[in-house]
Amino acid sequence: MTDPRQSQSIFTRGAVDLGALAARNTAATAQRSAPEAAAGVPGGANVIEVTEASFQQDVIQRSLTVPVVVDFYVAGSAPDQQFSPLLTQLAAEGGGTWTLARVDIETSPRLAQMFRIQNIPFVVAIVGGQPVDAFNQALPEPHLRQWIDAVLKAAGVEVEQPEDPRLLDADDAMADGDLDAAEAAYRKILDETPNDVVAESGLAQVGLLRRTDGIDLAGVLAAAQAAPDDLDAQMLAADVEVLTGEADKGYTRLVGLIRRTAGDEREAVRKHLLSLFTVAGPDDPAVAKARRALASALF
Repeated sequence: MTDPRQSQSIFTRGAVDLGALAARNTAATAQRSAPEAAAGVPGGANVIEVTEASFQQDVIQRSLTVPVVVDFYVAGSAPDQQFSPLLTQLAAEGGGTWTLARVDIETSPRLAQMFRIQNIPFVVAIVGGQPVDAFNQALPEPHLRQWIDAVLKAAGVEVEQPEDPRLLDADDAMADGDLDAAEAAYRKILDETPNDVVAESGLAQVGLLRRTDGIDLAGVLAAAQAAPDDLDAQMLAADVEVLTGEADKGYTRLVGLIRRTAGDEREAVRKHLLSLFTVAGPDDPAVAKARRALASALF
């Protein structure tokens, strides 16, 4: 997909003088309040119809507290019938985190002129009283959601990401003990979305569960204590420690082993340790600490 921010926008065609509009509207005598503007519009208070007279109040002032996405349209046009309903749906789903303001450019031609609109759909995000991004093409729903998320993040709004159903299915398979199905599901996700850290973690967890399936946990730890230089015993003991919630001990065990080995043996232990880091994920504080220890051991 072409990033909408790389397409023709208010930024590439000159600045928009919202101050001039504000000055005109200060002298205007006919303004609608936000509740009046929202009356009868699908999406309720999250979707409002705006005119030039109400733009200052309903868009610029409102954007000081919540992002406002302005949809410029022509009533009855193809974009109005096919694309605008998607924006309305997403605004309703947004639950008040942002407002959709609809402007009919045929009844508000000066707004269309101010934003230098050459074709529709034309959608602009207003945050803190200023335009921050715009696009002039009908985006598919996934890309439109991404664009809105980016606007919300730019405005400092915390965006809750929906759960990926593919991951839920993979997690369910692993919880049910069907490791083959879980592995296949995680690998499919990584084929479709390379470097997905959650899927990478899930795949590493499958490997950990396979290596520790049916073993005597206490016996593994005792065997490792009796044979400190046995690579297989030490790596399996580290698996057990990660599995039983003592990952920091497992990491320390393998870093120590790396310090005492060289060549192919050291590389095998390093790769095993990295797989255990992947189980936890990159944001785990214990992983960050262990990575520093690993770097010290290697260099």
